[in-house]
Amino acid sequence: MRKIIILAYCFILLNGCAQSTALIGPAITVGNTGNVMQASLSYGSNMAIKQSTGKTPGEHVSSYVEEKKEEKKIRKEIVNYLESHINLMRKKLSIKK
Repeated sequence: MRKIIILAYCFILLNGCAQSTALIGPAITVGNTGNVMQASLSYGSNMAIKQSTGKTPGEHVSSYVEEKKEEKKIRKEIVNYLESHINLMRKKLSIKK
């Protein structure tokens, strides 16, 4: 019971931290490159993309990767089906001779 209360307290206390973490990426860019323009352009473009599409650039990348995985899976199933069908037809043709 004590753990649940501590966890709930921490959740309530740290709930406001989520909004400030959006600035961590540009802050790291400024720290690494020293280029404030690059960091502000990166942050601004990310916010513009999120506002216009409803997804962050990271979400777009992950959905694209998932689509490609699904396409590969479907292609693999089609190839397996065709290979088995070809082998079956070859067997049928060799029996008729």
